[in-house]
Amino acid sequence: MKIPRRGSLRAALVTSVAVSALLLAGCSSSGDIDQSSDGSTTAASGPWSYEDATGTTVKVDHTPKRVVVLNDIAISFVEYGLHPVGTFGQLPMSKDARFRGLDTDGITQLGTSYGDIDLEELAALKPDLVVTSVYPKDEKGTLDTTQPGYGFKDMEQQKQIQAIAPVAQVEWGGKGEDVIKEITGLAESLGARESTVAKAEDRFDTARDRLQQAAKEHDLSVVSMYADGDGAYVTRPSDEPTLQMYSSFGVDFVDPKPKGFYWGIYSWENAGQITGDVILLSQQGYQVADLEKQPTFADNAALTAGQVHSWTFPALDYASQADYMTKLAGWLDDSKQLS
Repeated sequence: MKIPRRGSLRAALVTSVAVSALLLAGCSSSGDIDQSSDGSTTAASGPWSYEDATGTTVKVDHTPKRVVVLNDIAISFVEYGLHPVGTFGQLPMSKDARFRGLDTDGITQLGTSYGDIDLEELAALKPDLVVTSVYPKDEKGTLDTTQPGYGFKDMEQQKQIQAIAPVAQVEWGGKGEDVIKEITGLAESLGARESTVAKAEDRFDTARDRLQQAAKEHDLSVVSMYADGDGAYVTRPSDEPTLQMYSSFGVDFVDPKPKGFYWGIYSWENAGQITGDVILLSQQGYQVADLEKQPTFADNAALTAGQVHSWTFPALDYASQADYMTKLAGWLDDSKQLS
């Protein structure tokens, strides 16, 4: 059973997000980086290297310009003006709400589900670099290097991909703002313009201030959850970087009672224990109509009040977060206290 985590979520409950600030000191390139009109990088004159979350130093003899990226990070790259040649993940771009409005022309979808990566098509793209993420497996921030990077089916598939192009893994855990800085720095090392990033950061600051104000003015509790035929899964806010960040801005997220890392798991028999004024419901799994068919959840106060909104797992970059925080602030303004 695959239980979504973030926008493209992993099956195993033990695979999840945790702590650890991310370092980009290992990112470097020499020579000027030009950027074409479609956002791709061109004409790097020197070697590029990046120390990834696993401690591996990824080296390329020029700044990579043909990059294949996990969808969560691909969104951020596109927001920053870069243009990956390919992407992979849990959802195809056509079904992932986060890609709406973004320029995806020329980006090859390498698969339609988790671990589904067409290796022949990947090789045909002649990538200089493949970028994915890696999750700590517990609240201590422990990385299990015996497991594949996120989006890869298994270690054998990862080795096959590494034979095509070097793979860099970004740690996805801890403080949300640290992850944003890591991904932003990586994008800049690949050619994202400072002016583009600066504009996105200004939007982020404005949206953060609005969200803080909305959270302060409205005493509302918020639940982030995923649901399927087996039950409801409430996200532990301290274990999801984006929710951790929103919590630091004053949003009151419900901390699930069932113990565990990342998820508080409720069977449908116990789903009536889930309370909150606003629900952020994963774009994957059950949607509102499905929840209304569950006898133990159909009378949930937030559900009956229509205070349920899509949790798209916004990408961790300044632009994506600015957009979602603005929406969240509006939802808080329009909601009423129910519990």
